[in-house]
Formats: sequence, C-alpha cells, structure tokens
Amino acid sequence: MTFLVKLELQLKLTGLWSPSVPSSIALASKAPFACDTLAFEQWLQFIFIPKMQQLIDMRSPLPDQMAIAPMAQQVWQTKPEKQDVIVLLEQFDQLITHSK
Repeated sequence: MTFLVKLELQLKLTGLWSPSVPSSIALASKAPFACDTLAFEQWLQFIFIPKMQQLIDMRSPLPDQMAIAPMAQQVWQTKPEKQDVIVLLEQFDQLITHSK
C-alpha cells in the first residue's frame, strides 16, 4: 500500500475526508497549505494528495524536502485522535528528506 493510499485511508478513518470538493477559488489559494481558504485536511485531500499522485504518475522528481508534519502538529495539537495522521506525515517527511 502506497503512502498516499495510507494517508487517504487514515483521513477517512479519522473522519477528516470530505465528500464535497471546495470551490475552485478556495483551491486556487497561494497561501502555504491554502490556510486562508481550506482546513488543513482539505488541503491534504484536494491539493497535496492529487499533486503528489500527479508527480508519481508522470515520474517527475519529488521535492527534495518536505515539512508537512509540523503543520499537522500545530493544527491538531489538542486532538490526540489525529495522531495517526500526524505519524504518517512525519514518516513521509523523513522519507522525502532522507531519500535525496
């Protein structure tokens, strides 16, 4: 099972997967993590996962560094039920950073 599939599954298990797509305006945000228009979990679902999948499908280079887990830790610092998602993101950050 790939990381992206694991992340999607974990988002669904923790009730963070949304059945409705945000507006095109919300998805077009230029702010880091689209924090001005999307919840962090929406950014993961509608921007991060599709973008990473696109890079993989096109066999494009992945980023040299990734630091998504710190944002997850900040957003969900008072929500221990989100810890499994944070752990996955920490693993992904390490995988990307240490694979170069």
